[in-house]
Amino acid sequence: MENPLKVIFNLFKRGSESVLGIDIGSSSIKIVQLRKRSGQAILETYGELALGPYTGLEIGRATHLPADKLAEALNDVLRESNTTTKKCGVAIPLPSSLVSLIEMPAAPPSQLSQMIPLEARKYIPVPITEITLDWWVIPSDETKNSPYQAAGAPDAGAPPFMPAAKVDVLVVAIHNEAINKYQDIVRKTAVESSFFEIEVFSTMRAVLVEENATAMIFDLGAGSTKLYIVDRGIVRVSHTINRGSQDITLALSRALNVSVAEAENVKRHFGLSYKREGVNVPQIMSASLNFIFSEANRVLLNFEKRYNKPIGNVVLTGGGVNLKGFYEMAQAAFQVPAIVADPFTKLRSPAFLDPVLKGAGPEFAVAIGVALRRLQEVK
Repeated sequence: MENPLKVIFNLFKRGSESVLGIDIGSSSIKIVQLRKRSGQAILETYGELALGPYTGLEIGRATHLPADKLAEALNDVLRESNTTTKKCGVAIPLPSSLVSLIEMPAAPPSQLSQMIPLEARKYIPVPITEITLDWWVIPSDETKNSPYQAAGAPDAGAPPFMPAAKVDVLVVAIHNEAINKYQDIVRKTAVESSFFEIEVFSTMRAVLVEENATAMIFDLGAGSTKLYIVDRGIVRVSHTINRGSQDITLALSRALNVSVAEAENVKRHFGLSYKREGVNVPQIMSASLNFIFSEANRVLLNFEKRYNKPIGNVVLTGGGVNLKGFYEMAQAAFQVPAIVADPFTKLRSPAFLDPVLKGAGPEFAVAIGVALRRLQEVK
């Protein structure tokens, strides 16, 4: 199947030092291959493949494919992208997980390891036996100390335990069913994944520039929009809005009385500036976005009120933000500066590719974030 991105290249040939970042989204699979040279991450190749055609849907549509179909698609994009390594990390979609901030009595890590699974039951809508749980204590001061790990021992360099009245704990849970599915995909693709990572952390690694800043990450995907508020490198809020870029396509298809494929083509080529006599196309396309922006502003304002701390900026990422006219609409919608993510700037690549990579950046943020973590494991 032809890669819809049409920008796949291979710059280097040292596959033994290379790693892959794999992002299996709802509408497409993205992969990025990197290697390390002189302490820098070097971009070797990248690629994207739409998943809609694998289930009889149009390009751009959200899908729910079984492991064997996803493995088939992953094999296809790896082949078309001329990848040269099997070493990888894989992102897990946010809907297959739970990221929550809970307040706990201060206690040594050994006691918290017993208390947190019991407390987490209040926040997790499935039996605790059906999930894999991890957690970190968030430092209460303004330093960049590492949080305690779920295993009960602090990271290297973490401060000794200091008693306090309450502590904030970041709880992360992944459905075992999701882990099993992605392990099955890895086996059927014959890649070698050293970890599975929830996409929020991959996105943060790829798009955030100032680690100590307070920012909202606005990730507009095909089937949903994910919001993350990050404060000093810690996820304080994660929220999903069940509307995405495919809702714009479907509304356009109904209004213009055209096929979904044609509506998707109009959206990608003309964006919010498209005009047709007798139909207010910009208004139709903006309806879903207005709902998403309204919900995002509610989440933003609730955070500022609860923590008495302003959001510095909104980082726009995900394939949906490439819609023509979207950035201007986002600037008007938010009361804080909005910036488009440019994660390829964290990689070294030929200068002549800068315009192409800048446009592709928001869509490849998760894959880049996964690849950067996997690259850290290379000695």
